[in-house]
Amino acid sequence: MKILEVKNVKKSYTLYGKERVPVLHGLNLSFETGEFVSILGESGCGKSTLMNIIGGMDSDYEGDVVVRGKNLSAMTEKEMDDYRKNNIGFVFQNFNLIPHLSVLENVTIAMQMTDTNEKDRNQRAVDILTEVGLKDHLNKRPNQLSGGQKQRVSIARALSNNPDIILADEPTGALDRENGDQILALLDSIAKKGMLVIAVTHSQKVADSGTRIVKVEEGRISDDIHLKDPSTAVYESGQDSSRSLSLLASFKMALKNMKLNGKRNVLVALGGSIGILSVLLMLSLGNGITTYMNDEINSSMDPLLVDITKPSEEAKDMQGPEALMAPGEPFTEADVETIRNFPNVDHVETITTITGKSTMVNEKQSVGLTQLTTLTDAFDPALMTTGVLPVENQMLLPLDTAKQLSGNDQAETMIGKSVFLYINEMDGNNKPVTLEKEVTISGIYEAADPRSPMQQSPGYISSETLEQMYADEGITIGPIQVNAYATDMKYVNDINEAAVDAGFAGSQMAKVMENITTYVSMASIVLAGIAGISLIVSGIMILVVLYISVVERTKEIGILRAIGARKKDIKRIFFSESALLGVFSGIIAVIFAVIISYVLNILLDNAFGAKLINLSGYYILFGIVVSTAISIVAGLMPSSKAAKLDPMESLRYE
Repeated sequence: MKILEVKNVKKSYTLYGKERVPVLHGLNLSFETGEFVSILGESGCGKSTLMNIIGGMDSDYEGDVVVRGKNLSAMTEKEMDDYRKNNIGFVFQNFNLIPHLSVLENVTIAMQMTDTNEKDRNQRAVDILTEVGLKDHLNKRPNQLSGGQKQRVSIARALSNNPDIILADEPTGALDRENGDQILALLDSIAKKGMLVIAVTHSQKVADSGTRIVKVEEGRISDDIHLKDPSTAVYESGQDSSRSLSLLASFKMALKNMKLNGKRNVLVALGGSIGILSVLLMLSLGNGITTYMNDEINSSMDPLLVDITKPSEEAKDMQGPEALMAPGEPFTEADVETIRNFPNVDHVETITTITGKSTMVNEKQSVGLTQLTTLTDAFDPALMTTGVLPVENQMLLPLDTAKQLSGNDQAETMIGKSVFLYINEMDGNNKPVTLEKEVTISGIYEAADPRSPMQQSPGYISSETLEQMYADEGITIGPIQVNAYATDMKYVNDINEAAVDAGFAGSQMAKVMENITTYVSMASIVLAGIAGISLIVSGIMILVVLYISVVERTKEIGILRAIGARKKDIKRIFFSESALLGVFSGIIAVIFAVIISYVLNILLDNAFGAKLINLSGYYILFGIVVSTAISIVAGLMPSSKAAKLDPMESLRYE
């Protein structure tokens, strides 16, 4: 039964971009199933060119090649890929096996691009390899086989997808006499099953082994000799539906190739990890410093608290530290009610603070107070070292003040003692007056961090006692600070903004911390950006390595295209390799980042009592994702280059 027709096929090559050199001059041939046809001719006569045209490897020709009624020249690129995959089995002179795949994997590779499941693929491959005498060599690599065994693997691969046509290019050219005879016998047995076997050769002995000899001289058919009748056996091809190489299969192939160049890929992954490691450490340091500062503030004040002041007219025109130090105006009842009615305010407290005007006197000891302030819920009872919180006519002193006031550095002796409190003030006529009150020391406290320059240690007094002192002199005193407590932390900034919109001064501490946090974040981003330059370097390095890999695997690409791999299958293999390099780089970077963070935090904790490198799970995920993304981008150009390689040129590459 006729299966293949070659009608008036002409082929020319262009030399140096100008001269056209004809290779085939209007060939006309027809082939039937069961034939073992030898195309015989000297080197350069055009026989290999004819084989490539029949095999769908070369579409730049004139004339028609019809297979089972379908004209190859009318096929789309996808249809041509499917044709090579399902209808053609290539057997090469130099075997063209993929070196990093086992014998079994070399045979199943073509079946991975069909709908055959893995179990059936492996079973069919085992059956074919058993048939060609390689049952005991399934897991060996090609470099562990003899020449004859390699050619048997090549034939087994050609048979894997049940093709109609076997094309053998000098199938015995690289073999000794004994192995050559065995391969010819194997090809003859394949033809007897009903397949069409076409062998390209310059050996008369090979030609005499078939059923027919087609002699080619200088691109023309010089003779067509029928030696014997072809086999009449009917061969059922039973081809499976084609599909692209699966992502899992491409990743497996990429992994195997990476193992083949293990040392180089480990060095590339290490180089790529340096950039990711630098960025992770910079971001983690910024995050750790910000977290540490927020924790320090929250430990000294309620995180729900928004401290609000009322700036004086003079302070409104001031900027920077000068505005912070300027005295504010006292709040009126209406002001306090306005703040109380802000959205999401749970409750408010008023604070009256006297700065730099208070003096404590105990017998002959006199100590000035930096601040005297009324006690509120903002005070943390955990700071108490001894005694109780003050009520009317009582005071709570900081530890240092109590030691000085005791005269003998024994702060505890001041508990329960009566001392005099003096406040220098101006009366209603703007004349100086000294307010005096005898109070009892109820307790002593120690600042959360006495080393902090921002930490003030005021003396605390009940609001009733302070107001009575001023009232006795006919002076009215109003609160200079209102503490508004949010119902939830997420509303703190909203309340602070509402206070500013109402004409008050928002939380100065919050502003300072917001600025500091902003500066730390900016510094972290700048440092991470500088470290990110190494990411570009690592991306370029991966791009170069993949380009080298494309060059090294040019022949492998040609083999894959010959067995039906599409361009996107080739691209997917190199895409997988670049993605894996990125993942490995990211994982290495994360491992080193965890180790370095752990060691540095121990050193920082011992030196400063704080762990400032906060490597969160988010940063770990970020590092791996960014590393993978950079590698994928770097792999786009090499993978595209690999997909565009000409199959014939790739197979000839050495």
